[in-house]
Amino acid sequence: MAGNERGMKPLERLSVVIPARDEQDCVGVTVGALHDELARHGIPHEIVVVDDGSTDGTWRVLEDLAARIPAVKPVRSPGPHGFGRAVTLGFDYASGDAVIVTMADASDHCADAVRYWRELQNGWDAVFGSRFIRGGSVSGYPPHKLLLNRLANLFLRVLFGVPFNDFTNAFKAYRRSTLEGCRPFLAPHFNLTIELPLKTIVRGYSWTAIPVSWRNRSAGQSKLKIKEMGSRYLFIALYCWLEKYFSRGDYRAR
Repeated sequence: MAGNERGMKPLERLSVVIPARDEQDCVGVTVGALHDELARHGIPHEIVVVDDGSTDGTWRVLEDLAARIPAVKPVRSPGPHGFGRAVTLGFDYASGDAVIVTMADASDHCADAVRYWRELQNGWDAVFGSRFIRGGSVSGYPPHKLLLNRLANLFLRVLFGVPFNDFTNAFKAYRRSTLEGCRPFLAPHFNLTIELPLKTIVRGYSWTAIPVSWRNRSAGQSKLKIKEMGSRYLFIALYCWLEKYFSRGDYRAR
């Protein structure tokens, strides 16, 4: 059931959480374009960028951005580091009643953030973007990573019996109440990208999917190490599966 039919209050402010590690060449463009797009559509917002232990000039770029754009809120992670830990820290600092997670490398399209906000305003508890449904697009995805991506998402789709095909994409949107209902977060690394949507679904929150666009980064290096993440993704997937079938509804949305 869509949220307007459930009498949910209109959202007032959007928080965008961006983890960044050694992204001095990308994060300024990403944040600037995102702010301009949200402001152009009149969306009240803040952009929480978490510097996750950068050794380059990322923090200096964030300080310059904050001086020019009041909506930018830079946060420095004291460690331990990891993608999931950085995103969770960003949630803790975010003040909006809606939250979007996106990447610092400009791979996600700013216009899709506006569409996320509008769908959340329709009352959904979460909105998941998919690059692999009609209207979605992918540009520059390395073939071996694309193959592993499709296999991993097929595995999750079958395991949970859910008609969604892009769990591993970090770029998704949630009401704050949904995120609070999904705590505690267990994943310290990129496996948080599947923990958030799987818990949202397993715990009974409403969700919808929209097509989104993705393009490979033009600068810097990806922080995702496939060989390190396989067992971590599997652990989170099995944890959520066990919760679905054996928790007797203890964590279901009320």
